Amino acid sequence: MVRFTVPAGASVRQVGDTLAARGLITSPLGFRLVSRLTGGDRKIRAGIYDVAMGTGPKDILAILRTGRVAVQKITVPEGLTLAEMATVMAARYGLDAAAFLAAARDPALLRQAAVDRPTLEGFLLPETYTLPLPATPEALVGAMLGGMERAWTPVWRARADSIGLTRLQVLTLASIVEGEARHDDERNVIAGVYTNRLKRGMALQADPTVQYAIQLATGNRKTRLYFKDYAFQSPYNTYLRTGLPPGPVNNPGWKSIAAALYPAEVPFLYFVALPDGHHRFSKTLAEHNRAIREIRARPAAR
Repeated sequence: MVRFTVPAGASVRQVGDTLAARGLITSPLGFRLVSRLTGGDRKIRAGIYDVAMGTGPKDILAILRTGRVAVQKITVPEGLTLAEMATVMAARYGLDAAAFLAAARDPALLRQAAVDRPTLEGFLLPETYTLPLPATPEALVGAMLGGMERAWTPVWRARADSIGLTRLQVLTLASIVEGEARHDDERNVIAGVYTNRLKRGMALQADPTVQYAIQLATGNRKTRLYFKDYAFQSPYNTYLRTGLPPGPVNNPGWKSIAAALYPAEVPFLYFVALPDGHHRFSKTLAEHNRAIREIRARPAAR
């Protein structure tokens, strides 16, 4: 494949010269004649194109007329905060991190998505997106917001209404599930535990909310929390405040969103992580404390 750029307002002569310089055609004059005969001289679209060697002038013109520009696939992992996402996208794809964060705070996009929050945190669906080149942070944010809008189907909307949660609340709960779950088969169970706590008016005591609170305040995300961290003053700290935090603490994937909408009906109120990323679930605090002691006694845990 040979990549070339057609600038905005480029003439057929200029395009023909570029194609000849890239070795895609042998005669710029012939290219202009074909373009004129087929009426394509005024229909060429600007953009970045990939064309295979040996492609004929007519087929090249068809590509340029329809604007079949070169694309880039961008994969966004689940569970990243906006700040983390900006850093990862800059490192992997060369997207400007500051521009990404600015797009995620764009008032026009917030209004478009009816998001009554200062940013789109939690409303950008992690997926693999195919963007026309040159890919921009603004295009990626728009695509991810569109992905969430498409994922939030009437079925999900009706389900949220039936369990008495707004979309913001669902995405907030989903982000906590995303932050806790390491295995898909536990997402609904974890969501069920937090749902049980919400119904009983218990504090969620979710570590991802404390990590997010600290990151918001300091710019750094702590991968390991210490006892003092649980006293960190923030409306996001669910060890200090009951109910859901003000908003999502990361951008959850659709599996965690589905888990928040359809939590498992379980009797559990507690869970603790095992060394392999699975969790031990408990009904009572006594069972939970016993599970913690047993896990900490294992060589792998030590």
